[in-house]
Amino acid sequence: QYLIVFNDFKNEMVLLEMLAPGEESELDTVQKAINNRNYTAYDFRAVGETTSPLTDEQHKVNIRQGIAHCLRGDVFQIVLSRRFEQRFVGDDFKLYRALRSINPSPYLFYFDFGGFRIFGSSPETHCRIEGRHAYIDPIAGTTKRTGDPEQDALNAQYLHDDPKENAEHVMLVDLARNDLSRNCHDVKVDFYKEMQYYSHVIHLVSRVSGTLNEDARPIKAFIDTFPAGTLSGAPKVRAMQLISELEPHNRGAYGGCIGFIGLNGSLNQAITIRTFVSRNGVLWFQAGGGIVAKSNEESELQEVNNKLGALKKAIVMAEKM
Repeated sequence: QYLIVFNDFKNEMVLLEMLAPGEESELDTVQKAINNRNYTAYDFRAVGETTSPLTDEQHKVNIRQGIAHCLRGDVFQIVLSRRFEQRFVGDDFKLYRALRSINPSPYLFYFDFGGFRIFGSSPETHCRIEGRHAYIDPIAGTTKRTGDPEQDALNAQYLHDDPKENAEHVMLVDLARNDLSRNCHDVKVDFYKEMQYYSHVIHLVSRVSGTLNEDARPIKAFIDTFPAGTLSGAPKVRAMQLISELEPHNRGAYGGCIGFIGLNGSLNQAITIRTFVSRNGVLWFQAGGGIVAKSNEESELQEVNNKLGALKKAIVMAEKM
């Protein structure tokens, strides 16, 4: 019923209220709550160790099977992921505060659905539509940040030039072009293989855009891009079939979308990566990597750890806040 939008670029906040016919506005009550500087804060504490349904060796077995499927020609690429769980007590909003401080990203979100919460710091645009223009920003290619600017620059250059990473990136850019072409014309690549730096990783990113066809509806254009190729593989359908066979758990929110759909047809959807799902005192978080024929199982295992670095660090930081 209420939506509070924080715009950190403009340092402003917008409060929206959705009213059904005959309902009275209670915006004044919400504004008073926002302006009340007296609030109760609760601690956050992790309980026990982080666990996973998959051991390192089991995940490497999955990676080897993914490589075998690529070599057989079943798929060109498959994105295999690994889930982690962490028990906790206290207020998970404190964890979100830590995460957004450690890993500021284009999409920062905390959704409280009563029985569970979804919150994260996603770097990746799944689909954005403004006016009659649609955009997809595929991320394909990741390397670790070291904290040393010179070494980071070398890692970024290696990522940019690596044949395996380039093969993966080209496939997913082409897949994004195909996804938009179902409802758009004038589909083009706005920028290609741009390096984007985050707290723990460096990503290789491109942008694909198109203009919606005259008879195309924005929501249909969005649906036809789902799921993201960067979280499934190529071809999508066969990749998803293999994922359901290889991964021992369902993905839940991971790899889906979270964002807004406006009443004017605009929408902005992030992929739910670098994201926690919190329910009944347990945190679930997940990461994966794109497997191609030339993948290395040790490198792919490390990529998962790199992507989860910010989330694991946020858990430690939240306990100290």
